[in-house]
Amino acid sequence: MTTQSTPGYASQRERMLAGELYVADDPQLQELNMRKRRLVHAINTSGYDAFDERKALFTELFGSYGEGAFIEPPFNCDYGCNISVGRNFYANMDCIFLDVAPITIGDRVFFGPRVNLLTPYHPIDAAVRSSGPEGALPITIGDDVWFGGNVTVCPGVTIGNDVVVGAGSVVVKDIPSHSVAVGNPCRVVREIGDADREYWERKAAEYHAWKATITPSDASAA
Repeated sequence: MTTQSTPGYASQRERMLAGELYVADDPQLQELNMRKRRLVHAINTSGYDAFDERKALFTELFGSYGEGAFIEPPFNCDYGCNISVGRNFYANMDCIFLDVAPITIGDRVFFGPRVNLLTPYHPIDAAVRSSGPEGALPITIGDDVWFGGNVTVCPGVTIGNDVVVGAGSVVVKDIPSHSVAVGNPCRVVREIGDADREYWERKAAEYHAWKATITPSDASAA
């Protein structure tokens, strides 16, 4: 039996980021993981109103952290440095991003609580799996996406722009743009079209018209 080698990788980290099998018990990766532990501990134990402190910590933790991004603690990840989030990103509490491979999130993306982005995979063969090697595949999420609570995205998935994923869904395959998708496994149930935009623009106009009628003191409560 012959095997094919995969030359060109200088470290376990390079193999990891390329989607090849690697072993996590590596000094460089352990150092990155300890850095993550320090920053995540600081985030999750920060004061309830320490918004600026948490923004600075997430900016240090992530590869990039867009203007207006906001993540509710508690939060956890594998390394943090392989995560990039766009502008005006919002994630509710208890989200977990396992960024063994890159996780890329676009602008104006909203996550409900307990969203899991899971890039790692393990070999199907038990003997290989128990010997240590594992791998990961990137997750990419476009602009203007909304996940309900408890959504799980599996390794290698790409989600397009203008997508809604229903609560509790397990996403194992790519989701095209302008779609509503739900279920386990997650499937597209319909497209997002002009009727949706017209309906929600009308509802927003009704809200703004109502807000214009109330007093300033009432408006602050709205």
